Amino acid sequence: MISEPRGAELGRIRVTPPGPNSLALARRLREVECRNVTYVGPNSPIFLTGGAGANLEDADGNLYVDLTAAFAVSSVGHSNERVAAAIARQSAILLHGMGDVYPTPEKVELARQLCELTPGDGAKRVIFATSGSEAVEAALKTAAVATGKPGVLAFSGAYHGLTYGALEVTDRAHFRSPFSRQLGGFSRRASFADRIELTEAALDRPDGAEVGAVIFEPILGRGGIVEAPDEWLRALRDICNRRGLLLIADEIFTGFGRTGRWFACEWSGVVPDLICVGKGMAGGFPISACVGAAEVMDRWPESRGEAIHTTTYLGHPAGCAAAIACIAELRERHLVERAARIGSALDRLLQELKAGSESAVGAVRGRGLMWGLEIVDGRGQPDAVRAASIVNASLARGVIVLTGGPHRNVIEITPPLVITQRQLEFAVGVLRAATRA
Repeated sequence: MISEPRGAELGRIRVTPPGPNSLALARRLREVECRNVTYVGPNSPIFLTGGAGANLEDADGNLYVDLTAAFAVSSVGHSNERVAAAIARQSAILLHGMGDVYPTPEKVELARQLCELTPGDGAKRVIFATSGSEAVEAALKTAAVATGKPGVLAFSGAYHGLTYGALEVTDRAHFRSPFSRQLGGFSRRASFADRIELTEAALDRPDGAEVGAVIFEPILGRGGIVEAPDEWLRALRDICNRRGLLLIADEIFTGFGRTGRWFACEWSGVVPDLICVGKGMAGGFPISACVGAAEVMDRWPESRGEAIHTTTYLGHPAGCAAAIACIAELRERHLVERAARIGSALDRLLQELKAGSESAVGAVRGRGLMWGLEIVDGRGQPDAVRAASIVNASLARGVIVLTGGPHRNVIEITPPLVITQRQLEFAVGVLRAATRA
């Protein structure tokens, strides 16, 4: 029998997960980690010990097909050899630089590539960061500096991160409520992808005069894979043009080929003033960026030796090297175009799953390799319990998948862009069986 290439294997379960090694690690973790962080229950967590391509392995030797790309990060596959080699090579030369004082050449090259890749033809500027939340906060600060207005209009269902500035524009009460008295109160809300007049109305309220920017996700990520219609996005761009507002696209989840274009806003032809990127940009290394039109970014005061916005790890040389290698993989292997092509096949598979689900799947939505299956009960209402059971049943059969959405009833499918057709068919088959169980 011919074995599958590394990273292209199907799921293989040796011990019902979580196995004894994962269970032992979970007990030890509970003794040393804040209990808020990792959920420890009868079916969770497994502990990951290796990965390649679209495969992940746990501490008990089980092999899985990963439909999450580890939160959409591992765009070019887990432990991509080119990315790993770039990190190792750079680490041996210079592991850490002094990004805002004495930078490295890698910072220059990645900034150049980001300015070239992101939507818009004019000159651009970059602010580097480490996490998606930091990239969002760089955009929020840029908007305040550029417009002189503190307010930002965000949308229902939005997830922009959990640090305080990003949390202010994140929508879900689950994340916000414990810290509401510490938040800045500079955000306003409108209904996502609803009638554009409602967005206008939100801006016409008395506190709308303080709004200088609008932040949006082209597709809600943790919000349940909800796609904004192209017409709505174009209308949003028009509102910002007419009112002199900055348009901020949060493409941390959707960027770098996830939807079948380099950036999801390209589908609508909308060019934002600022775009936040991360996750799939570096294939696993924590690095992010806010990229903006030069005419906006140049409203920041010029540094005189003490930047008013920076971080210790800004433009980290190993992170820049990882991102440069990841971008090269996406380009040379045509993974962006492949995501669009294989996404069409995945759409068909998921529609067939829905048709045979006996009404357990209320909707299938998405684009490229970013899809959501909405799990509902007999009355068509969100069914988080059944969604969780599908996740657990899939894990037991060798497929890793997660839930999202405000009701945690959406099965989110965001695999590495290198996933094979055979792996996709296997994984959807497992989901089909788990949905019918």
